[in-house]
Amino acid sequence: MTTMTEASVREFKMPDVGEGLTEAEILKWYVQPGDTVTDGQVVCEVETAKAAVELPIPYDGVVRELRFPEGTTVDVGMSIIAVDVSGGSAPAAAAPEPAPAVEEEPEEPKSQGSGRQPVLVGYGVATSSTKRRPRKSAEIPAQESAPVSAAVQAELNGHGTVPEAAPAPSAPVSAPATAADRPRPLAKPPVRKLAKDLGVDLASVVPSGPDGIITREDVHAAAAAPAQVPARPTAPQSTPTATAQVSTAPVTTAAAAPAASYDSGRETRIPVKGVRKATAQAMVGSAFTAPHVTEFVTVDVTRTMKLVEELKGDKDMQGLRVNPLLLIAKALLVAIKRNPDVNASWDEANQEIVRKHYVNLGIAAATPRGLIVPNIKDAHDKTLPQLAEALGELVATAREGRTSPAAMQGGTVTITNVGVFGVDTGTPILNPGESAILAVGAIKLQPWVHKGKVKPRQVTTLALSFDHRLVDGELGSKVLADVAAVLEQPKRLITWG
Repeated sequence: MTTMTEASVREFKMPDVGEGLTEAEILKWYVQPGDTVTDGQVVCEVETAKAAVELPIPYDGVVRELRFPEGTTVDVGMSIIAVDVSGGSAPAAAAPEPAPAVEEEPEEPKSQGSGRQPVLVGYGVATSSTKRRPRKSAEIPAQESAPVSAAVQAELNGHGTVPEAAPAPSAPVSAPATAADRPRPLAKPPVRKLAKDLGVDLASVVPSGPDGIITREDVHAAAAAPAQVPARPTAPQSTPTATAQVSTAPVTTAAAAPAASYDSGRETRIPVKGVRKATAQAMVGSAFTAPHVTEFVTVDVTRTMKLVEELKGDKDMQGLRVNPLLLIAKALLVAIKRNPDVNASWDEANQEIVRKHYVNLGIAAATPRGLIVPNIKDAHDKTLPQLAEALGELVATAREGRTSPAAMQGGTVTITNVGVFGVDTGTPILNPGESAILAVGAIKLQPWVHKGKVKPRQVTTLALSFDHRLVDGELGSKVLADVAAVLEQPKRLITWG
């Protein structure tokens, strides 16, 4: 019907601006319908779970339609802007169809020569990214997952069976196309095999892993839960009615409960999204997946503080950021070199321990957007001036809110400096996928026994949390003791380094 018009309209889809991201919030549009755009022109700014990123359009044309308003969270792969590339102005009356319809056209991927869109500098976005990392599907699958989640949670909490509303995941029966369109659950091959052996439908499993990945624990939990999911109704006539009743009731209850207790004059409700949402998911996943152990040591860092002052006047360190964190980072790198087994990760799917022969040192940073943990790549290979330069760039970029997603991927060990807030210490939670995190407390002048006499000394408390699956108490203690030893006698940076 409108083949020529539709052929001239290009749909720019939300790209995966960082590996593993599944959605982004549109912060600001820089163009409006009717504006002319050129290849490479920035059209909007989006905020992902990891960073704020400006998106350039990859072709010339006239903006036909903005698919979503500012403040909307959009799944990766969904069309966000329509551009008429025919060269003429976009007719106001001929609005394109809604995004989902355009998004599913099979012709567009074939028309792209390489199958990738040059969205960001360095690489494009695979057209199959939506299939690779789906998170949200149609409304029916979303409603279907609620009873399953309740069943699994009730079983894990020891509440036994759940109410009768639970056996309702049957929406696909009333819509034959739904089963084919439903996104494939994210799980690694060993986990899929386990699910098959246990007779568990992965589509009914509530994922707890990062990016919505189903783990072995999730499968075991689903297998142990009451068997509601396999009991799918066979009568198409009665299924929609039962499903409607079950899916509607929770929605009504959930909507009514906050209204009854919410006082807008005394409470403020803030949507959980962006960095806060990612942090919450990561911390819950880490805390309830990796068995944490935290050890503490209080150390005299007077000599380290003197060295910091001396380095500030060193000509090789001029113009660089020199502070206690720099030497603490170097001390941790020395400790890892002496105890390399601590630098590892746990591969649950393959039941393997992955030893890392490199150190990507994460630095937890509090920013206006929330907590982020960028890391210094190959920190183990850097000299003290190079490490100081990398730390300075990391901090400056984080404060500006321009930390890239790549800078927050691949970390192996992290440092969090809670001392800047005047806190003595803490029990830090591991960054997902890492083996250890070192918390540094405030450095204070305290009475300390030094050479047989009580004297005022600069003292701090260190706390090392580690994954007890990977790190035994002996290994964790050695790492923490080595960090403390270097900070007490910084000359060990030379003798041990």
